[in-house]
Amino acid sequence: MTDLTEKLVNDPEFNRWIQSEVPLKRWGVPEELIGTAIYLASDASNYVNGHTVYVDGGWQASL
Repeated sequence: MTDLTEKLVNDPEFNRWIQSEVPLKRWGVPEELIGTAIYLASDASNYVNGHTVYVDGGWQASL
């Protein structure tokens, strides 16, 4: 939950919708971005460019 999503997280109807649509069946938390950020900031991603990395519990892949 962030300040931006707090109202949506606290909305029971929207919360149920997220849980039914996201393959992991839950909201993500900001800390789950850490691994991707470290990867992109590291030498391991030196040859990576022009991509969108979705950290969304599988939502984009399920569309």
